[in-house]
Amino acid sequence: MTETCDVAIVGGSVVGSATAYFLLGPTGFKGRVVVIERDSTYADAATSRSVGGVRQQFSTPENISMSTFGAAFIKNADQYLGVDGESSGVPFTPGGYLFLASEAGLPTLKANHKIQAGMGADIVLMNPDEMKATFAWLNTDGLAGGAYGRSNEGWTDPYSLLQAFKRKARSLGAVYLTDECVGVEREGNRITAVKLAKGGRLACGNLVNSAGYRSQMVASMADIDLPIKPRKRCVFSFECRTPIERAPLTIDPTGVYFRPEGAGYIGGVAPPEDNDPDTFDLEPDYGLFEETVWPVLAERIPAFESIKMNRAWAGTYDYNTVDQNAILGPHPEVRNFFFASGFSGHGLQQSPAAGRANAEMIAYGAYRSIDLSRFGYDRFARGKPIIELNVV
Repeated sequence: MTETCDVAIVGGSVVGSATAYFLLGPTGFKGRVVVIERDSTYADAATSRSVGGVRQQFSTPENISMSTFGAAFIKNADQYLGVDGESSGVPFTPGGYLFLASEAGLPTLKANHKIQAGMGADIVLMNPDEMKATFAWLNTDGLAGGAYGRSNEGWTDPYSLLQAFKRKARSLGAVYLTDECVGVEREGNRITAVKLAKGGRLACGNLVNSAGYRSQMVASMADIDLPIKPRKRCVFSFECRTPIERAPLTIDPTGVYFRPEGAGYIGGVAPPEDNDPDTFDLEPDYGLFEETVWPVLAERIPAFESIKMNRAWAGTYDYNTVDQNAILGPHPEVRNFFFASGFSGHGLQQSPAAGRANAEMIAYGAYRSIDLSRFGYDRFARGKPIIELNVV
């Protein structure tokens, strides 16, 4: 059986659902939009397992612009994603981000801050004394400075944002299929249809690949090489007897981070490069907490010497192995094949901007809000990777 649509979106998590919303809402696209999602519970989706961070502290102007828009969108989600007068249910906690730097890392921190400030981000540089006066719980030994986001930085509930995008997109006419893409039909430089696991066939005018850590598999079905691999990231939830007042999401120079979560805290760190295999395994690496995360936290926040881990989980990054930045927009030759993946951990906060960007490209044939052409697939062939210095 063959159905038809104007836009098929493979992957109905936060980026795919944002694309459907922006197509049928703000851009006024009149075509039929079908979203294919293999698991309607989203139990293993990267979105559901995210820590929900939102920040402007990047080194790449496009990333700053995308996340600035994302912050404004999330903070005003009721205005955009409410349905029939009901709240979107999307919260925003304005806790801020605090990037800490050693003497060796201070020049990079200052250079990044210059770019951020030039784009209007409310980030302040602090010396160790200023940080100690503001965050009394922080051990500033070995630190040369820090950058603190005073507004438009914090965190949201990832699952709530995903469901709000999906609910709104469906109210605008998007069709969601609980199925899996198992094949892509290509005729020359054009995608013509998607084959589905349940036996159906979906002919499409455009195909959006927002399949997250499975995006490489979808691209390969169209004989397109995509440098995205599934990489596991663990999150550890813990309690502390001594409360830490006014804690932002804090990133140590080692890469270890933590933030408040309810009455407790969550934290983690990326594994070392030589122990970061491609995997779909979601079993938490408890050794990473015992051997790396806890010792660093106990040194940096003395109160964390006495903490109790109560649970842990793992999620999967759609890790761009070339430059850890998003891959967006149409393929340079297969012009009706659109990319929306490779975010390497930034997908949640950049989902509003990414969804809007691809919606604009499909509806208008060009970016109208933020020029994200640098994130196009053709940068790999041109040897123009975008090196983001603030990867967490």
